[in-house]
Amino acid sequence: MSRLGPDTLSLRGEHVALEPLSQDHCAALAEASDAGQMHRLWYTTIPSAEGMATEIDRRLGLRDKGQMIPFTVLDASGRPVGMTTYMNIDHALPRVEIGSTWIGPNAQRGPLNTEAKRLLLGQAFEVWSCVAVEFRTHRLNLQSRRAIERLGAQLDGVLRAHMRMADGTLRDTACYSITAPEWPTVRSHLDWQLVKPR
Repeated sequence: MSRLGPDTLSLRGEHVALEPLSQDHCAALAEASDAGQMHRLWYTTIPSAEGMATEIDRRLGLRDKGQMIPFTVLDASGRPVGMTTYMNIDHALPRVEIGSTWIGPNAQRGPLNTEAKRLLLGQAFEVWSCVAVEFRTHRLNLQSRRAIERLGAQLDGVLRAHMRMADGTLRDTACYSITAPEWPTVRSHLDWQLVKPR
């Protein structure tokens, strides 16, 4: 997919850096997750502080199988505040999903997540020449759905009873995507979001 392997790919902006996920980030990520007790949200899967090392190992295992490129999300000061990944990687098309993303509450509602998505989308469309980039979330995760829609992604549909959540409930998955022809407009929109007066 790219000459850059999952062990070496880093993306940097003004407000955020995406570095290869590492157990070196575990303590800070555990603190970020614990700050908002985010693992208690029933409609999403965010690792608890106690489960952070296991989740990092899981993502690194998928990386080693070529199924995921996981990142630690760092704020402008270099502090780890969350995770994100390229996943469901289709090398042949090519096509990827940006997902398994969470950001600690202290880093939300600012330019960090917008710039992170701008960097990930730019890599996918401009370096890897992806035909589309997908986003998926629980149908009832309205905060996530609004954030995806603010990026400029289009709703492709809802997969009913798509997967089982940790509490046993069935998740309807809302699927969104941005296609290559849409990327120039979405890019302009994201660039404006990053520079507009706040």
